[in-house]
Amino acid sequence: MAKPAVTRPRSGAWLALTLLGGVSLACDSTIGPQGGTAGTNSPAGAAGTGIGTAGSGATGQAGTGAGASGTGGSTGASGGSSGTGNGGNAGRGGTTGTAGTTGTAGRGGTGGAAGGTGGGAAGRGGTTGTAGTTGTAGTTGSAGAGGAPDAAAVCARWKADRADLGEGTWTGDVTSCTAGDIGATARANALRLVNLYRWLASLPPVATDPTRDAQDQACALMMRANNMISHSPPTTWTCYTADGATAAGSSNVSSGRAVSSVDLYMIDPGNATTIGHRRWVLSNSLGPIGIGGTDKASCMWTLSGTGRAGKQWMAWPAAGIIPLQALRAGGNVDSTGWSVQSDNINLTGAQVTVTMDGAAQPVTVTQLDQNYGAKYAIRFNPSGWATQAGKTYSVAVSNIPTAINYTVQIVDCP
Repeated sequence: MAKPAVTRPRSGAWLALTLLGGVSLACDSTIGPQGGTAGTNSPAGAAGTGIGTAGSGATGQAGTGAGASGTGGSTGASGGSSGTGNGGNAGRGGTTGTAGTTGTAGRGGTGGAAGGTGGGAAGRGGTTGTAGTTGTAGTTGSAGAGGAPDAAAVCARWKADRADLGEGTWTGDVTSCTAGDIGATARANALRLVNLYRWLASLPPVATDPTRDAQDQACALMMRANNMISHSPPTTWTCYTADGATAAGSSNVSSGRAVSSVDLYMIDPGNATTIGHRRWVLSNSLGPIGIGGTDKASCMWTLSGTGRAGKQWMAWPAAGIIPLQALRAGGNVDSTGWSVQSDNINLTGAQVTVTMDGAAQPVTVTQLDQNYGAKYAIRFNPSGWATQAGKTYSVAVSNIPTAINYTVQIVDCP
């Protein structure tokens, strides 16, 4: 099946006309975070309180005459031991501390022996000790503050976020130039994929803006009506609108549908000199975005974002644990290239070394055009090898002002 067509995103006008035969991409741009911080320890549960009151025994009255004094009642035993609440565990959601145990009731004091001959009154029995009070329950552990996920957590999110890839039903019409909509569910599905890739790259999530959604919907209608995709649609186009044209110049544009095109933007076929769509998805400045689509074309607003992620550099595949499926959805990243981008580290002249199991993995390095999601960027393609699940790749980018080093652990998430 043919891949969706993509055009380049960049500041300034860049004309790209692509017939909607297979699926192709188009993107436009100006310059434009994986693991969180370690989970904090949960506080310990408070200790149980309450000690049983000792039983008291009064001394028997002395008998008159020769009678011996009555023996006092013995002291009642103390109450139960203090209950201790167990602390909540640290981690993603601390467990509730165990309640303290209830103190055992104090035993009654032994009664005083009767007075001897002479009529001494019997000693009174000791009173029963008071029961120990119930220990206070341990407090719930605080949730961890986003520790780095393990392979199981990464695969779980990958699968969960891709459980619904429905594209919705386009309600527009070309004949009447009605932009229509793809529906809230389809738009949410596309947005969820954008944020899945950004999560894997340790970047914050973005949201959609209703105004940009509407403009991208007008953009998608124009692409559909003219059977072409372009960042600079002429005013002579069928169903042309100023809003649609503005969105076309500010969006990743695809001849595919809105949800499936997100995967395609990350592979980014046909953009060997820019890898612009991927760079915009992984941009520090991305968001809020817009998403619009039809049954044959879609637009996703990427320019003029107000994001402030502030990462020094971004890579794809990113540092950390990455599903192999993320590099194969809609194509093959080995073919289009691994990439590194930065807003302020000049990557001109960068040299790249990749090792796996201590062995060098040859790559070819290509400088990419500037100002697509980040000012500087390179791509590097495997030469004679393919990315494999179960392997960890160490990447070193040198011959630049600030060296970049990271590792990528590839896992299979079937």
